[in-house]
Order: sequence, then C-alpha cells, then structure tokens
Amino acid sequence: MALTGIFLITFLIVHVGINACIFADLFNPADDGAMFNKAAHFMGSTVVIRIMEVGLFLGFFLHIIQGLMLEAANRSKRKKGYAVDLGNKGSKWYSRAMGLLGTLLLIFLVLHWFHFWVPARFTGHNALTDINLGGTEMHNMFNLMQFTFSQLWVVIVYVLACISLAYHLLHGFQSAFRTMGVHNKRWMALVQSVGIGYSILVPLLFALMPIAMYLGWIGAN
Repeated sequence: MALTGIFLITFLIVHVGINACIFADLFNPADDGAMFNKAAHFMGSTVVIRIMEVGLFLGFFLHIIQGLMLEAANRSKRKKGYAVDLGNKGSKWYSRAMGLLGTLLLIFLVLHWFHFWVPARFTGHNALTDINLGGTEMHNMFNLMQFTFSQLWVVIVYVLACISLAYHLLHGFQSAFRTMGVHNKRWMALVQSVGIGYSILVPLLFALMPIAMYLGWIGAN
C-alpha cells in the first residue's frame, strides 16, 4: 500500500507539471495552448512513456484493491466500536475516512479517463481536433480541455475531487513514509512538512485548471 502510494505521489508531480503548461497562456496569449499540446503529444507518442503508462494503471488498480482490502480487514477486526469516541483527539477525521475519500477519487478517476484518456487513445471527440505545431501533427488536447471545462457541473466535480485528493494526501503522504520505516523525529517532521505542502499545492494547482478555463482566464482567444 505504501509503495503504490509513493509511486502515485511521484506520478502526480509529473501529471500536474504537464497540465500546468496550460498556464503559459496567462503569460503569452499567443501560446494558445501550444506548450501544453506539445507536452501532451510527447507523453502520448513516446514509446517509453506509453510502456510506463501500463505500470501506472497497475499502480492505480493495486492501490485501490489494497485500500479496499485494508479497509475491510480493519472493520472485520473490531465488530464493536469504542466505548468512548475520541474523535479528532485520537486521529484526524480524514485518516479515518481514507476508504471513503479513496472511493470518491476512484469515481472521479473513471470520469477523468472518460473525458480525456479514452477520447485521446480510442474514440476521438468533436472537440479533439488536430493541430500542426512545428511541422508535427498532434491532438489539440487544449481545445478538448476548453470544451470539457466549459460545463459548470464538470468544474464543480473536479474541484470537489481535488478537495478529496488533498485530504487523502494529508494522511497518505506521511503514512506511506511511516510504513516504509521513517520514524526518526527529525526526519518525520520534515516528511510531515513536505507532505502538508504537497497535499495543498498539487490539488490546488489541479483545481485551478478547470476554474481558470471556465472563467476565461486562459484559453479565451
């Protein structure tokens, strides 16, 4: 569980970095999604990246399956609740709700794949037009993002998913390192500080993407 969690944490850094290329439009309106489209094309057309994509899917499924099994095992160990509910004095609510948060993220993940991965790899989409950049034909993923995030309900769902991700990471980040054997107070304090920063910054950047497109801050050309 810890290994797959750390693997997915590193994936999120890459994913948010690639997607953050859409913000180039803020500093150079003439970019019109070119930087993002080039980055997305590289990720989708490079053989090594495509092979790693298989590992990514396995990582997701393993983490989800392990999480469900762990939740079931924990519940089966104690049929009766504690006589005194310590609430947040005993543990944070999000550490007790990892199963729920993970399930919400799984539902969102299916929606996210439906919006972007499936059209890009298999079905195509009316908004997924082709574009030529530097003599290379590629999908206009930026245009697909604009279409997807023009729908308010989609933006709301994505933002709620980012909030769920933030709380999931707040517990999962430091918990993964504890499980891997990091117990030294000095190192654990560093892990917790980095984990809090990561758990806020990464989901915040993800949430700002649909918000910025819906409000016309980027991609308004």
